[in-house]
Amino acid sequence: MPAALRGYRTALAEGLSRGLPGQPAQLEELLTQLQTWIGQNGSWFQAHVEEGPPILRAHLDQAAQVATTALLELRDWLRDSYAPAIVNASDVIGRDRYVHMARFFTGANIDVDEAYAYGWSEFHRLLDEMREQSQQILPEAETPWDALGWADEHGEAVFGAEQTRRWLQQLMDTTIEELDGIHFELPEQIRRVESEIAPGGTAPYYTPPSADFERPGRTWLPVMGRTRFPVHSLVSTWYHEGVPGHHLQMAQLVYTAAHHSRYQTTLGKISANSEGWALYAERLMDELGFLSDPARRLSYLNAQMLRSMRVIIDIGIHLELPIPSDSPIHPGKRWTPSLAQSFLASHSGLSQGFVKNEIRRYQGMPGQAIGYKLGERSWLAGREAAKQRHGSQFELRRWHMAALAQPPLGLDDLTAELSQL
Repeated sequence: MPAALRGYRTALAEGLSRGLPGQPAQLEELLTQLQTWIGQNGSWFQAHVEEGPPILRAHLDQAAQVATTALLELRDWLRDSYAPAIVNASDVIGRDRYVHMARFFTGANIDVDEAYAYGWSEFHRLLDEMREQSQQILPEAETPWDALGWADEHGEAVFGAEQTRRWLQQLMDTTIEELDGIHFELPEQIRRVESEIAPGGTAPYYTPPSADFERPGRTWLPVMGRTRFPVHSLVSTWYHEGVPGHHLQMAQLVYTAAHHSRYQTTLGKISANSEGWALYAERLMDELGFLSDPARRLSYLNAQMLRSMRVIIDIGIHLELPIPSDSPIHPGKRWTPSLAQSFLASHSGLSQGFVKNEIRRYQGMPGQAIGYKLGERSWLAGREAAKQRHGSQFELRRWHMAALAQPPLGLDDLTAELSQL
């Protein structure tokens, strides 16, 4: 850890020398996180080694102290040397740096103006569809999020963390049974995926299997003290994180690893490729009729809406673009983080705390948030081109398995390759 953090400091210092400062808001967040990891007198790392085997205890105690010291040194350097150097830096990065960062996350030279317009077109399409869908749940609802709020309180729910874990496991097992042999052809190793309760965090996530599949792919549900879990908000999320989303793609990459380079199966992954597939997986389940329940389908549309707003906001704030005249909020103004926060809060149903963290995420990872929707668009375009190419001979199951056998590709190459399958 000391060597890794010294390398990080060197990179930040090099950025300063090139006139590429970090963002003050992100530094503030990082310093808060560092203090959490340091804990009281190094208690955070020490707590991780307390239950270690006695024979290794002295080594573990020393390792915990080394890690804590490294974090203390990083915190002090960031606070005392780096922070004063970026105090007047902007929290937005501008067009040139944004396009560069977006290529890292998407593997594409993004036309940011076209992508911004696409985000708005999807926003309006989804808003119209959400309004229509919400009437099936709560006819008197003024907004779709009123209907989702009603479903939160009065709709189907699962009680208890363990019961919810089992419910999600059954959802994934059932989905595999209904898709395998019809829309996918899954090896036995990939048919195994486990639902788990996350040890922390605020959002669900997925971890891929080990190389030998002894540890299977797993989805993780953060509980955050909750005892009641509305079903409508879980289903499309688990189609995204589990089956047919991240699990099928990432576990298949492990299964076919011998056909790819080590780089392709580790560092060579492209965020927009994997997140685009997972969003495509949600849409696929809607296309196949698995989201016929009105509340579940509205939640799916709401998740799509969030990804569309990410395109708008992420590009908008970093390029400080004007808000179009047909926007339902702030038309004519130029994007700022505070305007983005109010826009997201009024069109998502998310809590203020969650919204604040979302905006902070976009500021700290420019170009990452656009990958979900732009990636989905590339997967859909590739499938449509393959359909046109094969005509009546097109078979979705064959196309899916050929697509999942591809190594990770950037969006500049993805659609072209998918269209030839």
